[in-house]
Amino acid sequence: MNVDAKSEVESLTLRINGKDISCRAGETVLQAVRENQFDLPTLCWLEGLTIWGGCRLCMVEIAGSNKLHAACATVCQEGMDIQIDTDRLRKYRRMIVEMLLAERNHICSVCVSNGHCELQDLAQMLGVDHVRFPYRHPHLDVDNSHDRMRLDHNRCILCTRCVRVCAEVEGARTKDVRGRGVLASIIHDLDQPWGESETCTSCGKCVNVCPTGALTHRGTAVGEMTKKMTFLPYLTLMREAHR
Repeated sequence: MNVDAKSEVESLTLRINGKDISCRAGETVLQAVRENQFDLPTLCWLEGLTIWGGCRLCMVEIAGSNKLHAACATVCQEGMDIQIDTDRLRKYRRMIVEMLLAERNHICSVCVSNGHCELQDLAQMLGVDHVRFPYRHPHLDVDNSHDRMRLDHNRCILCTRCVRVCAEVEGARTKDVRGRGVLASIIHDLDQPWGESETCTSCGKCVNVCPTGALTHRGTAVGEMTKKMTFLPYLTLMREAHR
């Protein structure tokens, strides 16, 4: 057997929530979890984009280690014993969602993505019916300068999906992040209004990968904004095949 053929069949055995599973060498823990029909929440990760590891919702426990590990950025190793749903992890994930809700201005009742929001879905799944942290209520702008799309900084969770899809799939590199911490925000080109961008192709990919109501199409009413992300793995696969 040649080296390439051997690498194609190389597999690892590990344990997730007490169940023995197999995965391909080089896969991440998140890939192994999803391929074996386990549920593990994510916000910044999206198939077809590079790993960001910023939301920390996919943290897991690995036997022999006291710290938590980001499943999206942890490569599987032979014999790993992984827990993805413990009291510690549930409390941790709930705290993250609460902090995201408190950091900006997420008012679901008037959001165009109400009922179609990944952050909202996670809050419901984790039982977040109140927030224990003081709300910051920042005064953030809404960029309505584009004739087709809108950016509401109040609902942005800085997952950078839009930044990565613009750079890695569309190739425009229009979006980036300015600032640090709670003062960070999405910008276009050299921090100018979206509608004045000379690099934006108006493809709408950024809108479709946004997990919240931060990026939406103009003219949508409350609850009408749905996202279609099935294009991303296909386009990424086609680009890799072309290369």
